[in-house]
Amino acid sequence: MFSILIPSWNNLPYLKLCIDSVRRHSAFDHEIIVHVNDGSDGTLDWVRSEGLLHTWSKGNVGVCLALNDVARLATRDWILFLNDDMFVTPGWDLAFEANLRSLGHSSAYLSSVLIEPTDTGNSNVTAANFGSGPDNFDEAGLLKYTAAMKSVDRDGVALQPMLISRQLWHMVGGYSIEFGPGMSSDDDFLMKLWLVGCRTFRSVGACRIYHFGTKSTGRIRRNRGGREFLMKWGISQRDFARDYIRRTAGAAPGSLPNVPSAPFKSRLKRVLYALGRYPFEDLEGWEADLPAKLTFNTPFNDPLNKPFDKTAKD
Repeated sequence: MFSILIPSWNNLPYLKLCIDSVRRHSAFDHEIIVHVNDGSDGTLDWVRSEGLLHTWSKGNVGVCLALNDVARLATRDWILFLNDDMFVTPGWDLAFEANLRSLGHSSAYLSSVLIEPTDTGNSNVTAANFGSGPDNFDEAGLLKYTAAMKSVDRDGVALQPMLISRQLWHMVGGYSIEFGPGMSSDDDFLMKLWLVGCRTFRSVGACRIYHFGTKSTGRIRRNRGGREFLMKWGISQRDFARDYIRRTAGAAPGSLPNVPSAPFKSRLKRVLYALGRYPFEDLEGWEADLPAKLTFNTPFNDPLNKPFDKTAKD
């Protein structure tokens, strides 16, 4: 059904729990593909022992590069970007599947109802504490809670995890690496989807996923994603979310502009930001020698790929 892409950075207990939830709580057969950042905590060995499709980098290359690398192995028509610190609950994929069938097209961005243990003030996230990690995770309590939820579909909302068509992923070129290691890369991806005509941004009410929360992003030097977004697109993330993404909830088809227009405040901030070293200052501060962390395939390293012999007879 789906190609599930999971970037992971030395987060093995969470990754094991995440993949276990997919295996036990899915109604369909899904393709699980992991990108292992570093993996020195045993992640790389475990992924290989499980026979999971995977890509690997020698260090943490960030979510943008990791997703782009692992996406090349996806073979299903639909791609799900799932964080390694998430836990899917029964019925999650049935809810996505039913929603896709009702839409009848592949130009859509679907996400789940997200449940987190801490109230961060995000009105789009449900706060309910069933543990901060694998050691104190209350699975039974979570499953009882989600089974009783009465959440409904909400349009104009773009959360994680993200489900989109493989066609749409490749049409916009995946995630933009100038946002490495990843802050605001989601917003940038939404803008690219907007420019190719995607107007369905929906949180699917019957799909409920628990998110332990920021188990990787809390360990990195963050890029100033808001600045990168504004410099690239000329509009702030807040204005884009408010004036475009949210308005898809009630807008008539064709009534929203194909190209967003930035208000004066955004244009003014862009002028001020232009005095800085965008985006290289953030990239250099995060990882000055990114190429040293990457791994590349050996050309034609396939025992079934025999050299062509011009002298061979038919």
